[in-house]
Amino acid sequence: MQSSNPVLTRLGEAARASRYETAYPGAPTRAMTMDDVVVRTVALLAITGVVGAGAWILLPASSPVTLFAAFMSGIAGLVLGLVISFRRVTSPAVIIPYAALQGVALGVISRAFESWFSGIVLQAVVGTFGIFAVMAVLYKLKVLRATPRFTKFVIGALIGVVVLSLANWLFYLFGVNLGLREYTMNGQVSWLPIVFSLVIIGVAALTFILDFDAIEQGARYGMPEKYAWYCAFGILVGLIFLYYEILRMLSYLRR
Repeated sequence: MQSSNPVLTRLGEAARASRYETAYPGAPTRAMTMDDVVVRTVALLAITGVVGAGAWILLPASSPVTLFAAFMSGIAGLVLGLVISFRRVTSPAVIIPYAALQGVALGVISRAFESWFSGIVLQAVVGTFGIFAVMAVLYKLKVLRATPRFTKFVIGALIGVVVLSLANWLFYLFGVNLGLREYTMNGQVSWLPIVFSLVIIGVAALTFILDFDAIEQGARYGMPEKYAWYCAFGILVGLIFLYYEILRMLSYLRR
């Protein structure tokens, strides 16, 4: 199984390992199902949303404490996310704190964007879940399938936009902006950052097709139920990435 999501890419290794687990006494008696993944994904989204709302309401706006909280939760969430991904952690005791940390960062960042552009957060939320729902329907109806050619295209496109984004940021640190990204919140924006952001959103949307396929194959291979938490974590990562990019694109359009 191959997914453009770095989390779900490792499901193939886990699926192969699970075949050996079932050969020993004490192995899990129930395999993971798509419903298991859906329930856990909803739970993680609820935790992220509730914590995000709490950070939005309780943390004082534009204060050093709030900025520090957002920075530290972002760094801690990144580190914890990498640990979960590379060690294939399936314990909710680790994955739930990740969702909570991301909630803090999301709450603070979202409120900042909302203060600059009224109504933008609701638009970004609707756009994120709307795109996710459309991808789920297209996959369910088999309009889009994770064929080898499709998979290569999506992964290549994802690598391309990530490399270009990183290059633009590195050049910006040295005082040169390639024009693909805007890092300020004032002034007009040219068409290039808008187009580039739309391309990233399109690629991010297509990655969900690969994620759905990876999860479906994992369930078909009889992966243990505990991996439903890992799959839900992978979907959460993709949704957060898509939300941030939609938020950025909408801020461009407002300007």
